[in-house]
Amino acid sequence: EVQLVESGGGLVQPGGSLRLSCAASGFTLSGYAMSWVRQAPGKGLEQVSVIHSSGGSTRYADSVKGRFAISRDNAKNTLYLQMNNLKPEDTAVYCCAKFDSSTWVYGMDYWGKGTLVTVSS
Repeated sequence: EVQLVESGGGLVQPGGSLRLSCAASGFTLSGYAMSWVRQAPGKGLEQVSVIHSSGGSTRYADSVKGRFAISRDNAKNTLYLQMNNLKPEDTAVYCCAKFDSSTWVYGMDYWGKGTLVTVSS
C-alpha cells in the first residue's frame, strides 16, 4: 500500500524557515517524480515544486522561486521541502504527491494528507 506521510509543519513568524518531510512507503521512491502542492484557506490547489526521480531536475512555482528548495533522499525514501523567508501568503496545508512516472509529464496518483504551515506574527 502506497503511503505518503508529511511532517514538519507548524507556526512560524514571517521571514522564518521550516523544513517539511514526506516519508514514502509501499513503493520505490527512486522510480518516481514527486511534488509538493499546497492549498491555502479558501483557495485552490497550487503546485509548489516538482522533482525528477533522480533528483537531477526541479521546477518551482514563481511564488516560491528563490525561497523554497525541494530535495529527496531516495535511500531514506524521503522527500523534503526547505522553506526560507516565509511569508503570510505561504500559509497553507502542504501535501506531497507521487507522479506515476519518473518525470512530471504525467499525472499524480497518490497524495499525502498534508501538514499545516502557518506564517504569522
